Amino acid sequence: VKNGRNVYANIKKAIQFLLSGNTAGILTVLYASLAGLPVPFAAVHLLFINLLTDSLPAIALGLEPHSDAVMQEKPRPRQEGILTKPFLLSVGTEGLVIALATIIAFHIGLASGGAAVASTMAFATLCLSRLFHGFNCRGKEPIFRLGLGSNRFSLLAFAGGTALLAAVLFVPGLSQLFAVTPLGAAQIGQIAALAFAPTVLIQLFKALARR
Repeated sequence: VKNGRNVYANIKKAIQFLLSGNTAGILTVLYASLAGLPVPFAAVHLLFINLLTDSLPAIALGLEPHSDAVMQEKPRPRQEGILTKPFLLSVGTEGLVIALATIIAFHIGLASGGAAVASTMAFATLCLSRLFHGFNCRGKEPIFRLGLGSNRFSLLAFAGGTALLAAVLFVPGLSQLFAVTPLGAAQIGQIAALAFAPTVLIQLFKALARR
C-alpha cells in the first residue's frame, strides 16, 4: 500500500509539472494573439521546451524518494481520477503565475529590442521558470522542509536543463539553429529574476497554507 501510494503521488507530481508548464505556454500565446502582438515562440522553441526542458524535471519527479507520510492520508475514492478540482486549480494557478512572468519578459523585450529580442526573452524565461518549477512540484510542503538535496535527480535535472538553455543562448551555432537573438547582461538578469519570481510566490503560498 505504501509503495503504491508513493508511486501514485510521484505520477501526480510529474503530471502537475507538465500541465502547469504547458498551461503557462498556452496562456502566453493566447495573450499575444488577443493583444495583436508578435508570436512569442517559434516552433523550434516549443520543440526544445517539450523535448528537453520538460523531460528532465518530469523524470526527476518520478524518482522522488518515497515517504512514510502517505500512510497518514485517507484512502482516495475508487472512482476519483487524477484531475480533481483542487488539482486543476493548482495547475491553473501555477500556470498563470509562470505565464505572467513570461509575458512581462516578452514586453520588456519588445520595448528594448523588438520582436526578435522579445521572443528570445519569453522563450528563456519560460524555460528557466519551468526548471525552477520542478522544485515546486516535489510536494505540498515548502522546499526548505523537503530539503533541496533530498532528491539529487531534481538538482541534476535543473543543472542539465540550465546548461542546455545556456548553450542555446550563448553558443553561436546553436543560437542560430534555435532562432534566438544575442542578449545583454541586463536582459539576462531580468530573465533570471522573472523566472525565479513564480517559484518564490508559490513557495510563499505553500508556507502560508501550511501555517
